[in-house]
Amino acid sequence: MSEPAVEVKNLTKVFSIGLKKEYVVAIDNLSFEVKAGEVYGLIGPNGSGKSTTMKVVLGLMAASKGSAKVFGLDSGDIRARNEIGFLPENPYFYKHLTGAETLQFYGKLCGIRGSALKDRIAELLKLVDLEGAANRRLGGYSKGMLQRIGLAQSLIQNPRLVILDEPTAGVDPIGSRQIRDLIMKLREDGYTVFLCSHLLEQVQEVCDRVGILFNGRMRREGTLDELIAIENQTTMTLENATPELIAEIHALVGTREGARIVEERHPRTSLEHLFIQIAERSRKENP
Repeated sequence: MSEPAVEVKNLTKVFSIGLKKEYVVAIDNLSFEVKAGEVYGLIGPNGSGKSTTMKVVLGLMAASKGSAKVFGLDSGDIRARNEIGFLPENPYFYKHLTGAETLQFYGKLCGIRGSALKDRIAELLKLVDLEGAANRRLGGYSKGMLQRIGLAQSLIQNPRLVILDEPTAGVDPIGSRQIRDLIMKLREDGYTVFLCSHLLEQVQEVCDRVGILFNGRMRREGTLDELIAIENQTTMTLENATPELIAEIHALVGTREGARIVEERHPRTSLEHLFIQIAERSRKENP
């Protein structure tokens, strides 16, 4: 079994409040894994602990208890940080620089020089479909274009893990589709993507597995098929069935010639509906 890209184990993060002896538990004994090569989505409402979890994985914040590892290395280890590319929700860019100059700037910060950097810039501009805007200043970029150049800069040092925080926030539908397509392309190219978002439709389209976080705890986790299956219901699709046969279903299906059950499976709900159910249940448990 390959080593997980991210391994969070019994993670707890506690913040003190002011000068009083009060505290808030942002993350409560959280454990999950992101497998190498998959797109993992962590979803939850504001204040659920998504950002805190992300900061610990990025090595920007120390855990109160537990651990977070990136490809087997402690997240605070500089070697782990070299494996990560990060796109924050609201990245800051120097608007007077062009797209190509922006990637050159970040490439040099990562120690890349000369022809290697030139080739990497050309490769990334093509990947994010900004070749035609390479020499345009970022001040003239749309929100979607800025997010795509941000995704390109997160890949400049060719990391194995890419962490994306609300990558389509404030982006129009066309731009959102382009970014979703890019995420799927990254998976095809062997990157691991750890995605934090509250846009459930986006998560449902691109993620292999999803974790639902609420009040700092993992409430549900699994593949989309596992999460959105309605386990106490079954849908049957019949071929060449008469209305009478449908009414009698299991009793007669085996006795009618030419009729057979084509498919039997759990019907699906939506990720949004599941998310709301878990949120309402969690509020009742923790009023």
